Amino acid sequence: MKKILLVDDDTSIQLLYREEFVDAGYEVVCAYNGDEAIEKFKSDRPDLVVLDIQMPGLNGIEVLRQLKMENAAVPIILNSAYHEYKQDLGAWASDEYVVKSPDIGDLLKVVRKYLGE
Repeated sequence: MKKILLVDDDTSIQLLYREEFVDAGYEVVCAYNGDEAIEKFKSDRPDLVVLDIQMPGLNGIEVLRQLKMENAAVPIILNSAYHEYKQDLGAWASDEYVVKSPDIGDLLKVVRKYLGE
C-alpha cells in the first residue's frame, strides 16, 4: 500500500483529504506543521507528499526545499488555497501545484499519476 504524507495545519482539510485518500486505498500519515513534516518524512518514508504552503513556523516552500534535499525522488505536490504561489520560484521545485478545493478530484488524479496508478 502506497503511503502519503499529508501536511496541513487545517484539521478540517486533513480530515477530508485523509478520508478520501484512505477510501482510494492509500495509507495516510499527517503532519500539522513544517517541523513535524520533516520529522515524519524521515521516519515514515512516504511515497508521496501533499504539502500546504501557508503554515505556522516553516512554510511549505521551506519544507519543500528541505524534503527535496533529503530525498529528491519522492514526489511533492504543493496544495494551497492561494494561486499566487504558483509564480514563486521556490514552488517550481515541486512536482505539481494543485489549488485547494472541497472536491479533491483533481488532487486525487495528480496523486494517482505520481504513484503510478
